[in-house]
Amino acid sequence: MNENRMLQPTTIIIFGATGDLAKRKLFPAFYNLYIDGRMPKGFNIIALGRAENTDEYFRNYIKENLESFSRKKVTSEDWAGFQAHITYFQHQLDEESSYKDLYKKLQDFDAVYGMRANRLFYLSIAPNFISTISNHIKNTSLASDPKKDRIIIEKPFGHNKQSAAELNSLLAETFEEEQIYRIDHYLGKETVQNILAFRFGNSIFEPLWDHKYIESVQITVAEEVGVETRGAFYEQTGALKDMIQNHLLQILCMVAMEPPASLKSGEIRDRKVDVLKAIRRISPDQVDHYAVRGQYGRSVVGGREIKGYRQENGIAPDSNTETFAAIKFYLDNERWQDVPFYVRTGKKMKEKHSYITIQFKPLPHSTFSDTPHHLSANRLIINIQPMMDIRLLFMAKKPGLAMDLKPVEMIFDNFACQDDTPEAYETLLQDALLGDLTLFMRSDQVEEAWDVVTTIQEAWENNKDLSFPNYKAGSWGPEDSNTLVERQGHNWV
Repeated sequence: MNENRMLQPTTIIIFGATGDLAKRKLFPAFYNLYIDGRMPKGFNIIALGRAENTDEYFRNYIKENLESFSRKKVTSEDWAGFQAHITYFQHQLDEESSYKDLYKKLQDFDAVYGMRANRLFYLSIAPNFISTISNHIKNTSLASDPKKDRIIIEKPFGHNKQSAAELNSLLAETFEEEQIYRIDHYLGKETVQNILAFRFGNSIFEPLWDHKYIESVQITVAEEVGVETRGAFYEQTGALKDMIQNHLLQILCMVAMEPPASLKSGEIRDRKVDVLKAIRRISPDQVDHYAVRGQYGRSVVGGREIKGYRQENGIAPDSNTETFAAIKFYLDNERWQDVPFYVRTGKKMKEKHSYITIQFKPLPHSTFSDTPHHLSANRLIINIQPMMDIRLLFMAKKPGLAMDLKPVEMIFDNFACQDDTPEAYETLLQDALLGDLTLFMRSDQVEEAWDVVTTIQEAWENNKDLSFPNYKAGSWGPEDSNTLVERQGHNWV
C-alpha cells in the first residue's frame, strides 16, 4: 500500500519453488513487478527444491509457466533480463548443512551487491514444515538482521486457536513480529483495498456506515469448482477453516472497522483486531441457530454429470467435511449493534462470484408509500471477482410523462479505469519488499480470528451431519442457508 520508493538490494528465497503456488502466482507476480519497474535494482530469486536441476532447466520451466499464468506477455527481451535473476538451489528442508550452504550463497550475493542485502524468505510449503525451517534459519543465522530480513507465511496459519498461538510463539523465537508477513491474498485484491478509499475518502458514505442506516451486510465467496486435486488437503480442512476463518473474516474487518487515525500499518491492524474482538462469540448450544454447513452431492449441470464431494479423489466415502458454510455474526459495539453480518462460501456453487452487499434500511416514511410503486431497498454491492466494480442501487423516475419509479445502478467499473490490473500477489509481494505490513495479519489478529470460529469448529468436528450431501453441485447451497437469512426477513442477494 506504500508508494513505490527506492528499494534496497534484496535476495528472495522461495521454499517450495517447484510447487503449484510458485509457478501459478509467485514467479508471475515477480515477473510482472519486474516489467513494471517495481523490483529492486539489485535482486536475486533463489528457488529451493529437493531435486538436482540446473539453472537453465529451472529457468525454462519458469518460462513455460509464465507463458500460461503471467498477466503480461512474455517477450524475449523481458525474459532475458528477468531470468538472469533466477538461481536454482538444491536444498533439503530437514538438513542443517543445506542451510549452511544457503548462507554461503547469500553471502556471495551480498558481495556482488557490495552490501548486506535485504532477505525475503517465502514459505510456499506445507504448514508442518514451518517449524523445521524456522529452527534451521535461526540456527544458521540466515535472518539475523530484524531490519532487513522478512518471512512470508502462507495460510493455513494453524488449524485452531491453540495451534496458531503455538506457531506464533515458535516464529517469535527467530523473528520479530515486524518481520513476519502472514499473507492472505484476498486482502491484495483491488476491490477489497478499495473499501478503505471508498469508506474513508468520501463524506457521503461514512456518516451512513452504521446501525442507524444499514440493515444487514452480506459477504459471499462462491466457487464453481470443486476440490479438484486438493482432495487430501481439503478433507482435513473444510470450508470453515479454508475460507471463513481467514478470507471472509478479513473482508468483514475491512467493512466494519472504525476509521483509522492514519494509513500506518499498525493503526489499520489495530482497528481490524478491534472488529474481531467485537464479534459476538457463538455459544455451543447456539451453533445450529447461527451457522449452516453443507456438502455438495451428485448433479447434472448442462447435460453433464457432476461428481459429488464423496466421489472426488482422496475423499472418504462417509466424509463429514463441509464444502459450504454460512454464518450469521453480530458485532457488539456502538456502530454495528443488532446489524447481522451474513457470510457464506461454498464449492460447486451455481457461479463463481465474490461480493459484499450493504443493505440499507428502508425509509421510515416515503412520499410514495400510498402509491402502487414498489420501492427496492438501496444497496451497495462491491464485486471482488470475477467482476471488479462498486454498484449503488437506488430508485429513479422512468423517462416519460408518468411518475413511475424503477431501480437503477450507478457503477464504478475498475476495468474501465485500468484493464490491466495487478494481481493480488503482485500487490502483496511489493508491500513485503517495501516493508509495509498493512495488508498482512498480525499474531493477535490470527488468534482472534480462530477464536471467533472455535465453537463452530468444535461442534462440526464432534458431531456428524447425517444430512450430507445436502445440496446439489451447481446450486446455491443447502436450503437451510436460506432459512438462516429469511428468519429476519432477509434474502441472499
